[in-house]
Amino acid sequence: MEGNDSDGDGLESVQIDLGRLDITSEEISFDEVDDFITENLQDELVKEALERGVDLRQYARQVEQELHEVESSSLQDYLQESKSIAHLHNQIQACDRVLQTMEQMLGTFQSDLGNISSEIQTLQEQSLSMNVKLKNRKAVHANLSSVVKELVVPPDMIMSICEMDVNDVYLQYLMALSRKVNFAKSPKARAISAYADVSNELELLRLKATDRVRTHLLARIHSLRKPKSNIQLLQQNTLVKFRYFYQFLREHSRPVAEEVMKEYKETMGKIYFSYFKVYVGSVTKLLADDAPDKTDMLGSDDGQKKGFFGARLAGAPKNRSAVFALPRDGLWVLQELEVPVIVPHSAQQQGLRFAYTALFRSINYLLLDNASSEYLFISDFFGTKGQGTLELFFAIFGKTLAHLLRSIESQLQSSFDSVALLTCIRMNHEFRLLMARRRIPCLDRYFERLVQLLWPRFKHVLDLNIESVQAYAPAAAHRAGDVHPHFVTRRYADFAAAFLLLNRGFDNVLLTSSLERLRLEMENFILRLAAEFVGRKEQLVFLINNYDLVLSVLQERLGADVDAVAEGEAFQRLLVKRTQEFVEEQLSGSFGGMIEFVKRTEPLMQAAQKGAGPAVTVDERALELLVRGFASDWRKAIDTINGDVIKSFANFNNGTAILQAVLTQLILYYQRFQNVLAQAPFKGLPIRNELINTHHIMVEVKKHRDGGAGRR
Repeated sequence: MEGNDSDGDGLESVQIDLGRLDITSEEISFDEVDDFITENLQDELVKEALERGVDLRQYARQVEQELHEVESSSLQDYLQESKSIAHLHNQIQACDRVLQTMEQMLGTFQSDLGNISSEIQTLQEQSLSMNVKLKNRKAVHANLSSVVKELVVPPDMIMSICEMDVNDVYLQYLMALSRKVNFAKSPKARAISAYADVSNELELLRLKATDRVRTHLLARIHSLRKPKSNIQLLQQNTLVKFRYFYQFLREHSRPVAEEVMKEYKETMGKIYFSYFKVYVGSVTKLLADDAPDKTDMLGSDDGQKKGFFGARLAGAPKNRSAVFALPRDGLWVLQELEVPVIVPHSAQQQGLRFAYTALFRSINYLLLDNASSEYLFISDFFGTKGQGTLELFFAIFGKTLAHLLRSIESQLQSSFDSVALLTCIRMNHEFRLLMARRRIPCLDRYFERLVQLLWPRFKHVLDLNIESVQAYAPAAAHRAGDVHPHFVTRRYADFAAAFLLLNRGFDNVLLTSSLERLRLEMENFILRLAAEFVGRKEQLVFLINNYDLVLSVLQERLGADVDAVAEGEAFQRLLVKRTQEFVEEQLSGSFGGMIEFVKRTEPLMQAAQKGAGPAVTVDERALELLVRGFASDWRKAIDTINGDVIKSFANFNNGTAILQAVLTQLILYYQRFQNVLAQAPFKGLPIRNELINTHHIMVEVKKHRDGGAGRR
């Protein structure tokens, strides 16, 4: 018990501040104690103590003892560092005082910033107000200054408008005056009181400027009347430069503007009419004298004639070979439409003469050039557009165009040159395309009128040529036995080639139909001439020679295009057909018996083999005569054929080709003849042994072919 008491006294003498661990001072829940115990049992130190069997009370006292020791040690450390801590405390207080001072400064600064911000806002409001006032003042200044500027007439402007020479500087004053006059006419100006002070002065100044501009423009227009003046150069340098003058008159004095325009129309109308009248008269004197007249038709005989659009010298030799052919420069006038025009006095000095096609090109290109320049000028100077420009143009050029059309129409009445007429038609078409590319429509009606003049005349002359072919009397002019191409055929070939060349790229339906009419008539014409020959062989030779001539001329003029035109196809087809007939006719003269036998026997043998006819009968005597006659005469017959064919055809190349066709057909007939004799009932006949080997015939034929090629 003492031991227990001593233990109790010892416990009482120990004062432990358990703090939160004191569980005796308040009522506790043992449920929570269980959770607390369970939680602390998970502590690593507790686990280690329990595992080692340490007495928890003893361990607690040990821990408490260690805490006292640590506390005593800490107190000693604090005591040793007390001076440092006191010094640190003083420093902290000093810092607090500095921070307090800074806080006061920042507060003062914040207050100052607030004052500045309010001042800035006040300045901003004042700036916005001043900006609005400035804008309003500027707007008032702009309106007021523009009004003052337009109403006030400076003394230098009055002096310049009234007395200064009319030049580029005068133009600037005139433009300024125009602005002032236009402003004075506006309702805005009439509402201004100051308008009454300047309106009379502006009106007087306008009248003065109008008078001076009128005088200047009329003087410039009258300067165009001087002989040998370069109209286009004067227009650009003296009128277009001051085109605003006319605009000023049109805006501020329309009667004066109309007077100026009328004077210009009358002046330029007279100038162009006189110029083209003299030019047409001069170039007409340069017409060549070798053009065809009404006697120069396809079916006409040779004789004297007059020149195209003029008289030919009496007794001049006839040259109809050039009447129906396209001249060497015929296509040149189409390809070089824009070359310089003919200068009459220069051509007269050089003694040059021209076909009407060249004169037609020169006259119309000169017209086109001047019309284009005039159309662009009046559109620019007078400020007209569209229909207004066209009306003004025709007021200037109407008389000139009428004169040119009358002149051309009078010349066409005496024209009988179809090639020249078609060339003019084609040039007229090209001129229209040229103007279309320039986008200038002023000559469209003129070109349409030319079409109405040229096409009917061309059709009339072409009909006369066709009628001359229809009326041609072959018995009166055709020489018996002459199988060479007829001169009318030669004319037609040149004629057709010229038409086809001029229609290239033109592709006119009317011209194509006219060519077809002419071709059909020529086919009938050649057949009528061939019918005058008694022998069929002479008829075929004549037909072949004429067809070949037409194709040769077309080939020469058109080149590779000949096969693409209807004329080339038609005559090529006729040539092939008649050549085949001639080959048969030529062979029938020397080998008619053999050919007739082959043609008669082959169908009979075919029918007998099919059981559709009786067996072929054999006339051995007649067959012997055929075989032996061929064997004795074939070389001589080939020589005769060779000479006859070469002599019959005017074109050596064509004759050589026909000879080859004849000899080739001969070999084919002879091979067919051998094939017939090689079959029943002829294959057992002894006469077969006397047949000539085909190789010998081919060798002989080759000699003639090589000989023909060598002579060629």
